[in-house]
Amino acid sequence: MDNGSVLDNIGRKILVELQKDPRATYAELGRRVGLSPSATAERVHRLEEAKIIRGYRIDIDPAALGYAVKAHIRMVCDGERYRQFTQFVKTLEAVRECDHVTGGDALMMKVLVSSIEELEQLIMKLLSYGVPTTSLVLSHTVVRHEFNLELEKPTAKRRR
Repeated sequence: MDNGSVLDNIGRKILVELQKDPRATYAELGRRVGLSPSATAERVHRLEEAKIIRGYRIDIDPAALGYAVKAHIRMVCDGERYRQFTQFVKTLEAVRECDHVTGGDALMMKVLVSSIEELEQLIMKLLSYGVPTTSLVLSHTVVRHEFNLELEKPTAKRRR
């Protein structure tokens, strides 16, 4: 599906409104963007089919669930250990994100654990796959989940 036909001004308005309130009904969303509820539902479904809207999620406070420690762990590993690690890391509940990165490190992880002791145990598990470097997160400087769709200018085609 051509994203240009889905991501016109109305499509962008729908995304802006859904970022503000993803639980809005089609009727309410339609009032905000100037469409009928059925036309709004159709537009939202097209945005979902085009994978522009990838899902609807709630934002849970990790600390409220007992995850008091957030850390970023960079890993240096190569060859066979890298391949093994990319499978192993999928089994670790504490790892919330793991990205293959450029530079001196091979991977960067965001982890949530309940204590420093649990973080230490995690680091010990990682040592058999490479060299981890850990940074504790003290506070957030910037957290953005929304896109300013009036300023965003696509620079490259999305990968499928």
